[in-house]
Amino acid sequence: MAIQNIDSLDKKFHALGDSSRREILALISKKQRCTAGELVDLFSSSQPTISKHLKVLESAGLIIRHIEGRHHNFTLAADGLKEADAWIKRHIIFWENSLDRLGQFLDANNKDS
Repeated sequence: MAIQNIDSLDKKFHALGDSSRREILALISKKQRCTAGELVDLFSSSQPTISKHLKVLESAGLIIRHIEGRHHNFTLAADGLKEADAWIKRHIIFWENSLDRLGQFLDANNKDS
């Protein structure tokens, strides 16, 4: 499957599925703003590799690129993780409710034994 043809949530989880991209997000979050050059200096990766990671994060809506002359600055997208967070919360509620119902079922069956 080609990455550019997947929906927004899939892009977010794809982007977050890579530890280097999560580290890049953490650094941008900590510093509030990073240039591509700063990120290259902080990682033991080449400039093309960091650029590829940045494009994936940008395409997923997790970071925003600000171009100032020749410098590309990156900040976190304010609502970048809201869609993923909502999806995760829905599934947590589902599983918690399912496990509660299972616990009630087991309790009821143990009383009958």
